[in-house]
Amino acid sequence: MSNINSESGIEPALYLVATPIGNLGDMTTRAVEVLQNVDIIAAEDTRHSQKLLNHLGIRNKLMACHEHNEQQVLPQLMQRLQNGESIALISDAGTPLISDPGYRLVAMAHEQQIRVTPVPGACAAIAALSAAGLATDRFSFEGFLPAKQQARLRALQALAQESRTLVFYESCHRIEACLRDMVEAFGEARRITFARELTKTFETVRQMSLGECLQWVRQDANQQKGEIVLVVAGAEPSETSQTELSQLLNVLLDELPLKQSAALASRITGVNKNACYQLALTLKQHD
Repeated sequence: MSNINSESGIEPALYLVATPIGNLGDMTTRAVEVLQNVDIIAAEDTRHSQKLLNHLGIRNKLMACHEHNEQQVLPQLMQRLQNGESIALISDAGTPLISDPGYRLVAMAHEQQIRVTPVPGACAAIAALSAAGLATDRFSFEGFLPAKQQARLRALQALAQESRTLVFYESCHRIEACLRDMVEAFGEARRITFARELTKTFETVRQMSLGECLQWVRQDANQQKGEIVLVVAGAEPSETSQTELSQLLNVLLDELPLKQSAALASRITGVNKNACYQLALTLKQHD
């Protein structure tokens, strides 16, 4: 039996509603319906979100819920949810909680056994990854790197041997410094896809080496504006790890089918599954 709130016409729940990252045409029909019918909309920036709601003709009450006040408004929001009201949580753009506030609210809703419902839509990280032309079978979303240079470089150096594709958000004010540190940590030959202003008028998606990307951004001030996602190829196995990987695959291939051997080797070593499969195929052919 559906427990629908008679006032709002929607089931009581905490709805995590994705909003456009640029192009308003990316707002889904379901997202509009949810925002129209919930009792309250908790927004990261009410002034910013009001423009979207005005465009959609939505007049629901907005309430601020951001990183600086989340702890203070949490009891009020939880009380409303426990009373059977429906709340939509939205960020400035994209999917809530992806480098945006809201974690405490969602965690507490689960603790109190309140229904949490995602309303999927735009997400800059996934949009960039899908267009990057780099491996997508395994990836790690790293969000924003530290603002200070030493801390940022340490974070990148810790990821230097990561074989998964890496996805970062970066401020336009720090993009050149970030790319410079990536060259130092990953090497200038590592492939990167630079995605800027996704779905907007000046959308840019280009794949190149890190060294080329740094020079391009330095020379073109337009690439130092707007919202930026960096998708960086994972590390290739070193000579030593390639030998160790071959030894592991040889053992696995003695007992398991090729595809299963490659998948298991990838899980054990962290090496890209496709790379494991290709090496396993080569070993099998020379067996």
